[in-house]
Amino acid sequence: MTSIVIPAHNEGRVIGRLLDALLADASASGPDIVVVCNGCTDDTARVAGERGDRVRVVEIPTPSKHRALRVGDEHARGFPRLYVDADVVVGAADVGALVGALDRSPELLAAAPGRDIPLGGCAWPVRAYYRVWQRLPAVREGLFGRGVIAVTEAGHARIAALPPLMADDLAASLAFGPGERRVVEEARVVVRPPRTWSDLIRRRVRAATSSAEFERFQAARQAEAPEAAPEQGSEPVSEQTARTGTADLRALLWARPALLPGVVVFVVAALAARRGSRKAIRDRDFSTWLRDESSRQD
Repeated sequence: MTSIVIPAHNEGRVIGRLLDALLADASASGPDIVVVCNGCTDDTARVAGERGDRVRVVEIPTPSKHRALRVGDEHARGFPRLYVDADVVVGAADVGALVGALDRSPELLAAAPGRDIPLGGCAWPVRAYYRVWQRLPAVREGLFGRGVIAVTEAGHARIAALPPLMADDLAASLAFGPGERRVVEEARVVVRPPRTWSDLIRRRVRAATSSAEFERFQAARQAEAPEAAPEQGSEPVSEQTARTGTADLRALLWARPALLPGVVVFVVAALAARRGSRKAIRDRDFSTWLRDESSRQD
């Protein structure tokens, strides 16, 4: 049986649309859906519980996504297993496409859907930023930034061994080699972007902070076993990176010169995020979650 684990912290405004999409056109026998409400002070549990017996709701007092994922694992019934953020929208057919890709390809351990980012209603700098961001090689090929990852039982063992990290989706993506992961474009997920420049910068500060934490984790792993090469199917592929370099931006401009204004916006956002993350990185504050509320508006 396919299981879906949804960690949710104060997502009462948006979790209903995700659950409705997952339940639509799905057979009565599946998938198995577990919503883990972690540290919620709103009506997330009630909204999820109203979707009927197909949705099992588990409540824990601690507001921790990592803990919620592991508690979800304790209650989930089968594989392949999907981890889905509560603020995205993915449908039953898309789940089926991901599961089918894993079933057809024994070498695959993890898969994620293609990403749709509706930019209507966003400020123009936000639209310009995402037109560049979506075209970057690491963004196109990585499983992160989609809010959905599907894993086999062997893939689950890989990500379950990861420590608590703010950049959990980045760590999960880079835990697999290129031949072990795949973006399944026929499956789609709707990821709503921030609507304002200030909310975009909040997201990018969080991303810069979490990337710094992840890179420290990678460095520590390499220091522990500097001569140990990562093996297929066992240890995370720690030398991989999802960093965007100037060469990536130059190549993008060479192919699409009309994106120059967007590249300028992208660089400004990156510099602002780097500046904004300095204190958190210096203080090793890798737990403060700078949440964007504008993407959760109807």
